[in-house]
Amino acid sequence: MKDMTKKLIALCAAAMMILCFTGCGGSDSTTAANDGNTLVYGSNDYTRINPAIDEHGEINLLIFDGLMGHNEKNEVVPALAEDYDLDESTNTYTFHLREGVKWHDGEDFTADDVKFTIEAIMNPDNESEIFSNYEDVENIEVEDANTIAFTLKEPNVAFPEYMTIGILPKHLLEGKDMQSDEYFMAPVGTGPYKLDSWDEGQSITLTANEDYWGGAPNIGTIIFKIVPDDNAKALQLESGELNLSQVTPKDAANFQDKEGFDVYKFKTSDYRGIMYNFNNPLWQENKELIHAFNCAVDRDAMVESVLLGEGIPAYGPLARNEYNDDSIKQESYDPAKAKSIIEENGWSLGDDGVYEKDGKKLSFTINCKEGDQVRADLAAIACQNLQDIGVDAKYEVKSEIDWEGQEAFLIGWGSPFDADDHTYKVFGTDKGNNYSAYSDEKVDEALTKARQTSDKAERQKYYSAFQQAMVDDPAYTFFCYCDVDYVSNLPIEGITTDTILGHHGVGIFWNVKDWTIE
Repeated sequence: MKDMTKKLIALCAAAMMILCFTGCGGSDSTTAANDGNTLVYGSNDYTRINPAIDEHGEINLLIFDGLMGHNEKNEVVPALAEDYDLDESTNTYTFHLREGVKWHDGEDFTADDVKFTIEAIMNPDNESEIFSNYEDVENIEVEDANTIAFTLKEPNVAFPEYMTIGILPKHLLEGKDMQSDEYFMAPVGTGPYKLDSWDEGQSITLTANEDYWGGAPNIGTIIFKIVPDDNAKALQLESGELNLSQVTPKDAANFQDKEGFDVYKFKTSDYRGIMYNFNNPLWQENKELIHAFNCAVDRDAMVESVLLGEGIPAYGPLARNEYNDDSIKQESYDPAKAKSIIEENGWSLGDDGVYEKDGKKLSFTINCKEGDQVRADLAAIACQNLQDIGVDAKYEVKSEIDWEGQEAFLIGWGSPFDADDHTYKVFGTDKGNNYSAYSDEKVDEALTKARQTSDKAERQKYYSAFQQAMVDDPAYTFFCYCDVDYVSNLPIEGITTDTILGHHGVGIFWNVKDWTIE
């Protein structure tokens, strides 16, 4: 088991860099300029911009490109690479790069930059949270300035997906600290927007890259304005200090019929649930209790009361993926069954209404990171559900989390891309995002075989086996998928509401260069 503290600190850092139901800092120093060429966007704060280390930064899509990209349907399409070849006999992917691409500082983009970036991610000293995506890479060969080949130890049909990661400039980062170098406060990419200025805690200003290989963006300036919280986002949309922001379902409803505002509703692959710390003796000795908890939580009530109907109940990580298997029987809301499972495993109901065994109460705490009210509200419902069946379940909102010492955490995950993403690295034994120390041989086998075949029927068979194994040996108690709302007070053309967004609603900017303000 890799060091859980390091990995969960990385998770926490990433959580601070994403758009979710949170915010940090902010002021009224930036005012939306409705000049048709400026967009002020309500963002949370960033401590750095680093696509090789931190997975979920929304701003990454504007500053950086990958060899591959995504289209409206989240399919993998060419970006910095015009195309690629696969030699199945050697598991070698050869990418043919676009010629004439420039970094924002005017230097040439080459295959050396690609090699540098992937090797930096693979280097364990850099503690990248996405290193598991590249664990099969055995050799990287730069054939010439515009051609690079990756040879894998084993087949991995998801590899083109993982080449969507933003590429970093070797000439600016070689020999530098990949966690803390000053570059990550003034990043240079190849993307449609350049970083113009960063007023820490206030705003990050981006300007159009007029020399962008894909054509200059239509909107000249995009300002990521740091706002303090959800209420502030809504208020600043009203006042005109923001032009576009993600808002809570409640605030979206208030804007729905208001003149001068547009509400964009997106489905997401973003789920919430209880992550159990399987290094903790409570779950090592009583893992079977998770089956009871899965039957105790009222997912429909969570969707209706917390998400205001904007989401769906969650029973696993693939509900919004083509490989979801609806035929698998899930452990759904059934309090009587939950109590029966607890009692079958030797627990007796005490006089105080709490189950006990061997002199110990059935008690545990779910930790929630400070700043996310939705997670806290979901945890409150889950704890009430568990208390109703005789479990002394509590939740705590904390600014700091004792990751190794905690019993459980209110987790958020999900990916709209290849089914391998956010499954293999999250639930595979000792993989990069397996923060719970979960391990199941059937899960490992199914996920490994699924990534090794491109035959859709075969992949479906393996992903169905994975989903069944997760029912038999649950890693989480899944709650719900959280759909998201964005509100604008400018007529923006180009936003694609049919696109399924990712973790914390990330992905709205996939085609930002084509947006226009009418």
